[in-house]
Amino acid sequence: MLPNWIGDAVMATPALRSLRGLAGPSGRLAVFGKPHICDALRGLGWVDAVVDCQPKKEPREAARLIREQSLDQIVIMPNSLRSAWIAFRAGVPERVGSARPLRTPLLTTVFRQATRRGRRLQLPTLDHYQQLAYAAGGDYVPPELELATTEADRAAADDAWNDLGLPSGERVVVLNSGGAFGASKRWPDEHFATLARRLHDKLGFAVLVNCGPAEQELARNVVKLARRPSVVSLAGRDLPVGLAKAVIERSRLLVSTDSGPRFFGIAFRKPVVTLFGPTSPRHSDTHYADETTLSLSLDCQPCWASSCPLGHHKCMEDLSVERVFGAVKHRLTEDTRREAA
Repeated sequence: MLPNWIGDAVMATPALRSLRGLAGPSGRLAVFGKPHICDALRGLGWVDAVVDCQPKKEPREAARLIREQSLDQIVIMPNSLRSAWIAFRAGVPERVGSARPLRTPLLTTVFRQATRRGRRLQLPTLDHYQQLAYAAGGDYVPPELELATTEADRAAADDAWNDLGLPSGERVVVLNSGGAFGASKRWPDEHFATLARRLHDKLGFAVLVNCGPAEQELARNVVKLARRPSVVSLAGRDLPVGLAKAVIERSRLLVSTDSGPRFFGIAFRKPVVTLFGPTSPRHSDTHYADETTLSLSLDCQPCWASSCPLGHHKCMEDLSVERVFGAVKHRLTEDTRREAA
């Protein structure tokens, strides 16, 4: 059972790879999750079945879909009581998950996190999922995120590239300004627009602003404020998750808030610069060497709130364009040196 956020689902791919090894050559690995979460994992050839379901809206239907797969074991990545109840209702003989109040009796294998003075020690999310896979019997695999694109994803990216008049991917930087978590993760549109102008004027890159269906106005506003013909966005197009994967896969570098597309860049081994406000870089540490994480480390960070509880949003407002542009130049320089070597 997949996590409920796209970024978490991508961070779960090392654990899924471990579970695929546990299933063996004659076994099968099936993943279950919300449709857009499943879309993020489509194309991975070693996942045998990707099953869309709505665990929150339709828990009984989710249990039925799981039951139809005739599973021997299920690893429950969400920590909710509902997810454990669905697995129990589906009749899966072995149910592996983290210990949480009320749901532990529904599990057959319980993963208990280490505690200090009665409080759970928080592992980075990627490591937590790997520990779940090991509790299920999986072997160690390197903590490397994996994704793939489908033929349809790549065709959609081809169409976008042609329609927007973009150069080769080596000359395109993708900016991801949105995030489903809430407004607190957003870097100001004016900052993104200034960064886009500098990428064009000083470094000669075209800029593509990525967006989801609910973020199109944000993307249009960044393009409007940038005032450069080579700064364009995906707004106004059909916006499946696969298109975001494919445009990031063919780009040179990604600048992103701490949201799902950040993990696409990491999975496709792109240089990534990530901007942190209300969340913690440690919580979502991916152990990826080609990512630069930027945070002001204010006393109020991380607050984990979807909107600033203090009303000033300094954690993102005061993260300067100069600092972000400097990190981008450094990543591009490192990438060029590596290619030359």
